[in-house]
Amino acid sequence: MSDNTVGATSPTPLTLLGLGAMGAALARTWLAAGHPLTVWNRSPGKSAELAAAGARVAATAAEAVAASPLVVACLLDDASVRAALAEADLAGKDLVDLTTSTPGESRTRAAWANERGARFLDGGIMAVPPMIGVPEAGGYVFYSGSREVFDAHQEVLAVPVATRYVGADPGFAALHDVALLSAMNAMFAGARHAAALVADAGIDQKAFGTLVADWLAAMAPATAAYAGGPVPEDPTSAAVAEAGDAALVRTAREQGVDTALLIASAGSMNGI
Repeated sequence: MSDNTVGATSPTPLTLLGLGAMGAALARTWLAAGHPLTVWNRSPGKSAELAAAGARVAATAAEAVAASPLVVACLLDDASVRAALAEADLAGKDLVDLTTSTPGESRTRAAWANERGARFLDGGIMAVPPMIGVPEAGGYVFYSGSREVFDAHQEVLAVPVATRYVGADPGFAALHDVALLSAMNAMFAGARHAAALVADAGIDQKAFGTLVADWLAAMAPATAAYAGGPVPEDPTSAAVAEAGDAALVRTAREQGVDTALLIASAGSMNGI
C-alpha cells in the first residue's frame, strides 16, 4: 500500500506573545492555516476565543517560549518585550519581534537576544488588523536582522501577511516602518487640518472628504522625489511658492484653525 504522506511536512509550530488587536488577528490566521500555536497575553481573558479555536494558552511568557522553537512577539513596546522575556530561556530559540520600536531599540534587542542564545529577526508591520489574512488588502511586514531566521521561517511568517526582507541590520525594519508611518501621520494631520478649515463653512463634509482623498491620491506619485525618485519639473517659482504658503497660513487664521502644521511644513513642496 502506498503512503501518500511521504514527503509531506507538518505546519510549523510557533509561540505568539501578545493578543492585542494585531496579535489576535495574527493568531487567527496561523490557527486557520493549521499551525500549532501557543499563545500568551498579560491579560488572560483575551485568550478564550483562541483557545476555542485550538490554541494552547500558556500561563506565563516563559512557559510559552519553552513550547516552540519559533517565538513571535507582538506587544505594546520594546519595554514590554524586555519584561515579558525577562524570565524566559531563549537559548536555541528564533525570536521574531513585531513590536513597534525604534531602530536603536531593535539593534539593542537583537544584541540582547543573541547574548541569551537566540537568533533575532525584527519586523515592522505595514498593515492594520483587518488587513491580516487578506492578501488582496496589500499589507506586508518589513523584516531585518538574521537572514537565516528569515529564510527558515518565511513560509510561516507569510501566512498572515506578505513579507519584505530589507537587510541584515536589525534596525532597518523599524526604520522603514517608522519612516512610512511618519509620512502617513503627516498626511492624516493634513487631512484633519483641511477638514477643520471647512467645518463651519456650510460645505458638504462627505463630499469634501472625497475631494481630499482624490487630491492626495493624485499628488502621491510626487512624494517619491523626497526619497531620491525622479523629480518632475515644477514651473512654480520660489516667490510664488512662498506666497502660496503665506496664503495657507492666512486662511487658517481666518478660519480659526491652528497654523502650527502649516508653519512646520512651509516650503516642503519646493523642488518638487
